[in-house]
Order: sequence, then structure tokens, then C-alpha cells
Amino acid sequence: MMAKPQLERRLIGALLRIPFQTIVAGIHDGLTEAGYHDLSPSHFVIFQHMRSEGIRSTELAERAQMTKQSMGYLVSYLESHRYVERTPDPSDGRAQLVRLSQKGWEVARLSTAIVEQFERDWESYLGAERMGQLRSILRELSAIMDAG
Repeated sequence: MMAKPQLERRLIGALLRIPFQTIVAGIHDGLTEAGYHDLSPSHFVIFQHMRSEGIRSTELAERAQMTKQSMGYLVSYLESHRYVERTPDPSDGRAQLVRLSQKGWEVARLSTAIVEQFERDWESYLGAERMGQLRSILRELSAIMDAG
């Protein structure tokens, strides 16, 4: 007799998504508690892919795997709420860079602190060795995906 497939078996996508969604919800809750009531999880992709020197909206859209129009909407919203600013791209006068404003950097720092707390909590659950293994495996997979 063949064994029944496990209905509770989760595929790797779900196993990656669940912790990710937990972090996103934690960031949103933490930012809301800190008074940033005008941000939603959809805005976080901009902070995630931002560079200190700024980045073009088209590259943000590519990195976030979304349309240029959708990214433009998010950037315009964050600009109108003073989280980002658009400045001329010094390498191409026709293009603009999106940069974090002082307020945007405050959000980025707070978000980083929230994620670091998740990491400490997870390390307390898993132990330092297993957390290090998890981090190492995820870095390796990320490098493979970035190269491919």
C-alpha cells in the first residue's frame, strides 16, 4: 500500500514566505507604533532596494520585479510624504535618482533595528550555530540567484 502524501508538507516557497511575512508585519507594526502611520508594507520594497547614493526608479522597479508605473506610484507617494526625494542623476542629466530624505533614513534605521531584533529572537530559538547555518545557506542561495 502506498503512503498518503502529507497534506501538511509545506514547499520551500511557503517555508521562506512565512518568516518573511512575519518580518514585514513586524516592521509595519514597529513603524506604526513609532508614529509612521502613512506607510504600508508595499512601500518597504523601496527601502529594501535603496542605495545610499540613490537609485533610478527604473532600476528600483527591476529589482522589485514590478512595473515602472507601479514603482512610480510608490515613489511619488513616498516623495509627497517626504520619505524620498528625486534629484538629477549626475551621470545622465535627463534621468533622476530617488534618494532617502532624512525622514526616510530614520525609517530605514528603525526598520533595520526591528529586523535585527527578529534575528536575535530567532537565534535564541535556534541557537547561534543553527542561526549561523541558516544565514550561511540563505547567503549562498542568494548569491546563486543573483548570479543566475
